[in-house]
Amino acid sequence: MIIVMKPDASQDTIDRLLGRIEDKGLKPLHMPGAERVVLGALGDERVLAELGLEAEPSVESVKPILAPYKLAARDLHPHDSRVKIGDVAIGGGRFALLGGPCAVESEEQLRASAKAAKAGGARILRGGAYKPRTSPYSFQGKGPEGLDLLRQVGDELDLPVVTEMVDARDLDLFVEKADAIQIGTRNMQNFELLKAVGECGKPVILKRGMAARIDDLLMAAEYVLAGGNEEVILCERGIRTFETATRNTLDLAAVPLLKEKTHLPVIVDPSHGTGKRSLVAPMALAAAAAGADGVMVEVHVDPATALSDGPQSLYPEQMEALGHQLSRLLHALGREL
Repeated sequence: MIIVMKPDASQDTIDRLLGRIEDKGLKPLHMPGAERVVLGALGDERVLAELGLEAEPSVESVKPILAPYKLAARDLHPHDSRVKIGDVAIGGGRFALLGGPCAVESEEQLRASAKAAKAGGARILRGGAYKPRTSPYSFQGKGPEGLDLLRQVGDELDLPVVTEMVDARDLDLFVEKADAIQIGTRNMQNFELLKAVGECGKPVILKRGMAARIDDLLMAAEYVLAGGNEEVILCERGIRTFETATRNTLDLAAVPLLKEKTHLPVIVDPSHGTGKRSLVAPMALAAAAAGADGVMVEVHVDPATALSDGPQSLYPEQMEALGHQLSRLLHALGREL
């Protein structure tokens, strides 16, 4: 439920109504704006109906939140949210480029790839210390050692670090080492994992499941938000369709559609979305044109020897060219990289 207060509503009245909401066992929300205050009440619809706030003299209007994802919906939060990873803001008009290798393989490989990412304009380092793979015989990542290397190289190059967490038992380690936690496509509906990161306070990049609908993604985000963590970024990374020419079908229509439905920042991963190096730059540019708040790409110092996702990883010179292309496009769109 959304409660819009009249402009002259006093703070005492607002506090009293928040108390009434809480006393009913509901979750109260307080959203002061430039012109008026908006309150929210989340919980059992039958209990919401008992509040009778329409009769309050200081209440201008009361309306239900129709979307099942209450905290992610624009109904309750009409303005775009901005999430900071380190000192880099994503959303609210800012565009961010995230880059790095798919997997951390060695200190030398990570450092060289991270330097290539930064030279191409990336301000956030992405890299996998833990790699959930389809085959149990594929490279699974370096685990805690990979996290240590990410933290070391990120600090050296002044790049905040985002990496994927696959097990809630590792939460304390990720909170210590990472600036943001990624929840991958295979874990988008791992609800216990979502609850865990919902309580940690670290920014979360939530990737769309490979067979997930838009509403499924938003409901997954709701788990994190309901846990008290408001720092959520959505990531479109392609879905499985009948098409086999690309690794996945990159659903760029999801970007403006998500922008209509939610206030959360939306980024795009064209590397996983296409699986083809030649398609990464065109789709990254298309994502920016579609209104994405950022793109996350894979770059490797030597993709031919990569232990994971070499065919979709950019060479350093390609990463640098992409950075220049994005900068020119964003300038034409009135935005900045």
